Amino acid sequence: MPPSDTRGLRGASLPIGLMLAIAPAVAVLQFRAVALLTVLGFLAAVALHGWERRRLPGARGAGLLPWPRPAVLAPVLLPMGWLLASAAWSIEPGRAATTALTLGLYILLGAMAARAVAEQPPHRLRAVLRCLGWGLAAGIALALLDHASGNWLRAAVRGMSPAEAPPNLPFGLKPAVSIIAVLLPLALCLPHAQPAVLPRALRWALLPAGVLTVLWLPAESAKIAVLAGLAAMAAAWLLGAWVARAAGALLAVAVLAAPLMFSAALPRLPALDAIPPSAAHRVLIWEFVLERIGERPLLGWGGESSRSLPGGRDTFTPEALERFGLGGAVSRAWFEGVRAQRLPLHPHNAPLQIWLELGAVGALLAAGLLLWLGWHGAALHAPAAAGLLTSGGVVGMLSYGVWQAWWIGVLLLLAVGLTALARLRATP
Repeated sequence: MPPSDTRGLRGASLPIGLMLAIAPAVAVLQFRAVALLTVLGFLAAVALHGWERRRLPGARGAGLLPWPRPAVLAPVLLPMGWLLASAAWSIEPGRAATTALTLGLYILLGAMAARAVAEQPPHRLRAVLRCLGWGLAAGIALALLDHASGNWLRAAVRGMSPAEAPPNLPFGLKPAVSIIAVLLPLALCLPHAQPAVLPRALRWALLPAGVLTVLWLPAESAKIAVLAGLAAMAAAWLLGAWVARAAGALLAVAVLAAPLMFSAALPRLPALDAIPPSAAHRVLIWEFVLERIGERPLLGWGGESSRSLPGGRDTFTPEALERFGLGGAVSRAWFEGVRAQRLPLHPHNAPLQIWLELGAVGALLAAGLLLWLGWHGAALHAPAAAGLLTSGGVVGMLSYGVWQAWWIGVLLLLAVGLTALARLRATP
């Protein structure tokens, strides 16, 4: 990032800008480090905000902290409260309680950082968003370099040569590609008015470079996410705020109706031999998860129970593979070679995981959160909110576990970036 791009970074905007500048590159090198990066960055933003405010007349005590409004916090923290309550009947009570408390504090910290950023003057907000654009460009370049070099870069970070790297190393790029996919709609919504947040050449290059990177690198869910997110963003530019609200509503319906939709769709699928074995594995996982949801539909099995469900560590029988048209030699060899389990860690689908662990009550709370995000996001910046909700929703429905800290950190970073964008556009 050019040195001139950091001139406006002071106070709370400094750690937020630095996080946005390096997060995509950090995700390429080691995606789990995003969680630590965001925790440290949010803490620094809150501390620097208080440090600046202490000079104001009458500023002391709790008034130095950027507390979010309860109306903002409640929709986000209510699901965490239910996750904590579910520890009472969870198979993993200690893990459920720990996850609820740590993620709840994490979300509170992110909301405080967003409030601190919202109180920054326009020139600082412009610098923060400039960091977002340059950071995304750096992440794209680094991901392309690593993939084109046969993962030489990521192997070197781990102290290995490409020849010594494990065969699953290329798949470690998937989280970084997902981050590029969800950041791209936000970066493309940066204001173009003078003085420009980003140089014209970079603005024009981000769209093709980002899309081509996501389509080329290994991450099937991110491919769908980037195209869907950009389409939603474009629709919101043309049609207005209702697109962002509709995106939140559709995601809410998808959460509530997930068991019914999957139960209706899975038996009608054609033979799965024609799709990648990893994708076929997810279909079989979802069948198992639906069976378990049916056993405890109201309260679920409790938070973090996905990793310990009865039968989840079992492998698939030949009869189960045959039922989904996976009787071919290639499919059987893959399922036997990786010893594919009926439920490895989580369902790879956020709505099903919520139903499985938190039941119908948790699904209602999650749907309410998504509705609120669509409505609130539309008020902030409709095109960016529509793109973020859609791309993030697609990734969540096809990939990562709901409680993974690095993914929560990415979503919080997006919320902070959207807050900065909305605040800058609202400033005369």
